[in-house]
Amino acid sequence: MKSETRREEIIQTAAQLFKEKGFSAVTMRDLATTMGMKAASLYNHISSKQEILKEIIISLAEEFTNGMEQINNSNQSSIQKLKDIIALHINITSKNTYGMASLNNDWMHLEGQLQYYLELRTNYENDFRNILIDGISKNEIIDSDIETMLFSLLSTLRSLYLWIPKKEDLNFEELSKNLSTILISGINK
Repeated sequence: MKSETRREEIIQTAAQLFKEKGFSAVTMRDLATTMGMKAASLYNHISSKQEILKEIIISLAEEFTNGMEQINNSNQSSIQKLKDIIALHINITSKNTYGMASLNNDWMHLEGQLQYYLELRTNYENDFRNILIDGISKNEIIDSDIETMLFSLLSTLRSLYLWIPKKEDLNFEELSKNLSTILISGINK
């Protein structure tokens, strides 16, 4: 158990370093120094920087995918599904702002699992798009350009990791409600 805890600590510290310096600029030696350990000890817990990046990005992408699957399988209205997606993004981002920076900025450095990640991302975007299409067909959402709606919503949600850490007394339920109102009011009939 202790080994897993140390591994998670290493991954979290690496995510923070990746956000601050960028994935390419961080070395395993930088990580070991930040962790207060020797590089050789670091390798007892993790094999490479690439392994860390995969762990960060793939675990977050799968968490989004699983959340989207639950939302899509619900019997909620399209508007409620959009609200649930916003809440999903706030929830995941608030728990891992550093990891979200890697997900957004470092995904192209993935080796071995890049195709898998791109598949997850494409499927997520398609599911999001289909909720919008369904909302239009049910007359819940204005009949406007779906790609513009998708881009607008996703751009805001994907950049939450930049904004959330700057708010000290953030009420996540209130943020979810306010963000839903602001983002969806423009497309809600």
